[in-house]
Amino acid sequence: MAARKKSEEPSIDIDEVLTDEELKAAAGTDEPVEAEAKTPNGPRTVVVAEDEAVNRMDLVAMLEDNGYEVVGQAANGEEAVELTRKYRPDVVCMDVKMPRMDGIAAAGIICDENIAPVVMLTAFSQTDLVKKATGAGAMAYVTKPYEESKLLPTLEVAMGRFAEINDLLDNVERSERKLKETTDQLRETEEKLKKAEDTLEERKLVDRAKGLLMDKADFSEQGAFRWIQKTSMDQRIPKKRLALAIIAKYGDPKPSDSDER
Repeated sequence: MAARKKSEEPSIDIDEVLTDEELKAAAGTDEPVEAEAKTPNGPRTVVVAEDEAVNRMDLVAMLEDNGYEVVGQAANGEEAVELTRKYRPDVVCMDVKMPRMDGIAAAGIICDENIAPVVMLTAFSQTDLVKKATGAGAMAYVTKPYEESKLLPTLEVAMGRFAEINDLLDNVERSERKLKETTDQLRETEEKLKKAEDTLEERKLVDRAKGLLMDKADFSEQGAFRWIQKTSMDQRIPKKRLALAIIAKYGDPKPSDSDER
């Protein structure tokens, strides 16, 4: 019999390596494919909501005399909400009792939308309504008749509380966003690590299978690798699965299989 030329690589029938069941299973298994504002020094802005015109005029004059800019004046709760949405003032002065929509309902809408802090304007006899107003989200209240010594500090306190609350909300939002980013990065790192582990395991198995083909089937190193690569591609069998089949066929039997008594 003529000697085989050194340049020729031995051939192995894939049927000899994989069983019929493995071939059927492998035929449907594809390898994964890899691809890739307001100006800080400007005047404080205010929306004033008061249904009594004289009281509203007095309040507006008091605010303007103390450097505030009254950007809107409302005679009822609906107007107060509309003006607050439109101008987004630094603070809202809201009377409790007004037509069409009372101040408590209007304050609740403004506070729910987190547009501006609301300071309620109330009479001495309306303490029960004050509780409802603070429950609706109002930051503070001032009793009539309005006095600069009471009104101005109350406005500043309300704006300060509003700013603190929003800073806290911003911090919470930033923390949640940072936590999500960290979680996403961790998940991505875990996926990369798993992929690297799978790649390393596959490489080890292919190297072992390649060595067995060289030892048992007289392949060269390059020829063994080429056969595994080509067979994997032609038969649509993952290299890891093909390597395991080669190891199962040509590898040394386990001690438990050979140590029969």
